[in-house]
Amino acid sequence: MDTALTRLVGVRHPIVQTGMGWVAGPRLVSATANAGALGILASATMTLDQLRDAIREVKSRTDAPFGVNLRADAADAGDRVSIMLAEGVRVASFALAPSPDLIAGLKAADVVVIPSVGARRHAEKVAAWGADAVLVQGGEGGGHTGDVATTVLLPQVVDAVGIPVVAAGGFFDGRGLVAALAYGAAGVAMGTRFLLTSDSTVPDAVKQRYLAAGVKDVTVTRAVDGLPHRMLRTDLVNSLERSGRSRRLLHALRRASGFRALSGLTWRRMLHDGLAVKHGKELTWSQMLLAANTPMLLRSAMVDGRTDLGVMASGQVAGVIDDLPSCAELVERIMKEAEEVISGLPGTP
Repeated sequence: MDTALTRLVGVRHPIVQTGMGWVAGPRLVSATANAGALGILASATMTLDQLRDAIREVKSRTDAPFGVNLRADAADAGDRVSIMLAEGVRVASFALAPSPDLIAGLKAADVVVIPSVGARRHAEKVAAWGADAVLVQGGEGGGHTGDVATTVLLPQVVDAVGIPVVAAGGFFDGRGLVAALAYGAAGVAMGTRFLLTSDSTVPDAVKQRYLAAGVKDVTVTRAVDGLPHRMLRTDLVNSLERSGRSRRLLHALRRASGFRALSGLTWRRMLHDGLAVKHGKELTWSQMLLAANTPMLLRSAMVDGRTDLGVMASGQVAGVIDDLPSCAELVERIMKEAEEVISGLPGTP
């Protein structure tokens, strides 16, 4: 299927696997790339050396295009970009809007820049700064999310910008792809659907928790880090919501210390990154500390398999997913479904 997205990044199918922390590692990204979609490597939870090794591992597994997701506000963002360029990665995605200078530098190096946004005004801003495409996530999406549904947000953004728009939030099959294309998108991005594949390294017990979830088992809470965060409702989430602020902050400080040791970051660097988030999201100091806690809560579930100690970010689509195909099987199925839907539309030859 030929769209503005496939032409821009050089993939066969207009499908993107999002850069999920602790989930989108070399195995999942390379499997996605080999399936003809765009895999995005999550770098925020990696050290610089780990990022370099992960990129090289993906390249050893596939010759297809793939990208790296970066935190634009990280103190070492420049170092991470340098690694990307040195290793020949040609797609950069961002969870937060990159600066005009950062976009310009990447474009000068022939890197495709795709920021993620959750509002029309943010899409207009990054488009004006020179972004090549924009990924827009509606409120159905997993992780940090907004409150505007994809079906309302997507057409707003498509009408507002003149660059390719990738739709995220609520997509898992070929019908959704066709719907996004009908709205004017150039493709879809999926996180939870790729997490729930046999190529994902998430522990099997955690995957089973996702598969067992119904739509009403996916909730949005501020108890984890002070920001709206869509995830599976668990006993831990319930406990965090019942806990007082002092208790949550104490646990957050302990886990932030653990993330510092695991990531190799200094307290000064973590403070710099936290201040950037605080400013960008207008957080209180206590919320900033809770935000520093999130990576370790996610790691506990996504890496260690401790669903009792970790949180499981999730799109609402977890409630309608019931299998674990390979990435190749998933992408092939989505494209086949999309073709069948299109051929069955009234007036289609």
